[in-house]
Amino acid sequence: FLHHFGAAVAFGIPGGLMFIATVVFWLGRKQYVMLPPTPPDPNAFSRVLRTALLTHRPGQARPGLWIAVAGVLVALGGFSLIGPLGFVIVACLALVALIGGVGGGAWLQMERARGQHPDAAVDGARNVLRVLVIFALTTPFFSLFDQKASTWVVQGHEMTMPSWFHAAQMQALNPMLVMLLIPFNNLVLYPLLRRLGYEPTALRRMTAGIAFSGLAWIVVGGLQVVIDGGDPLSIVWQVLPYALLTFGEVLVSATGLEFAYSQAPASMKGVVMSFWNLTTTIGNLWVLLANAAVRNETVTGSIAGTGLSVTAFQMFFFAAFALLAALAFGLYARRYREVDNYRSG
Repeated sequence: FLHHFGAAVAFGIPGGLMFIATVVFWLGRKQYVMLPPTPPDPNAFSRVLRTALLTHRPGQARPGLWIAVAGVLVALGGFSLIGPLGFVIVACLALVALIGGVGGGAWLQMERARGQHPDAAVDGARNVLRVLVIFALTTPFFSLFDQKASTWVVQGHEMTMPSWFHAAQMQALNPMLVMLLIPFNNLVLYPLLRRLGYEPTALRRMTAGIAFSGLAWIVVGGLQVVIDGGDPLSIVWQVLPYALLTFGEVLVSATGLEFAYSQAPASMKGVVMSFWNLTTTIGNLWVLLANAAVRNETVTGSIAGTGLSVTAFQMFFFAAFALLAALAFGLYARRYREVDNYRSG
């Protein structure tokens, strides 16, 4: 549609379908179970953190509070870099500094919240902070995954394909493979691994998923090297990296969503799920920073010394980024104690 009828039709059709879906959803409003909003929770996640940070015990320092203050100051000070970096990058970096400072500071002083909040609320808040480390280590995956709709399409335009085919149509492989791989994993792969004595826990699956995304980018980087060499290459070769990346998506995204939900008590599930959604934002931040770096002449000069094009170098860089993240994730996961709050509340 985009190629033959223009952007107005290509974007107008899904927009119209979304409007129809919204109307249908609205028409069924009397069929839904409507629950009244609950009053503010005095033991909510944010209130537990505030108590932990602000409670002063005689004779004890408050290092956590100073770390939180430092995080806030770094976040605010970062806006002075809007000129060279742009608002989006600075805003995302400020968010990272704020979460890291407040979360890290509250972790150090979490025990000070006991007595003012129930033990279950304090333990729940501490567990949410532990989960945030898991989430942070998944952000490189989303750096790689979201670029399939941009970097990989650009690469596809440089490959040979039939005249009736468009590089962006390779995106259709992703949902198709997702629908095939989810039942394959649940019905074939996971039972087979269990029979072999290896339990595919959520964290093990996520570790493998991040690693598979790195492998996908090694393959796509190799394809780029061939393209840069001037040799014609069929777009069919992109099927392999799409398959590897989609397999990684099934292991990370689907598993991570369920894992995030299971790790929080009922009163904090919304908080955990909101942090899970932020992993995509932070993942895209790493892409923005990498793209900003390659605009620097010193960086591009160093890349030229490797004999690779900027595009190929970035592909191998992101592959290494994901593989290092998979290693760090696996090491952290080995000492992470999982809880099961899946049915709580």
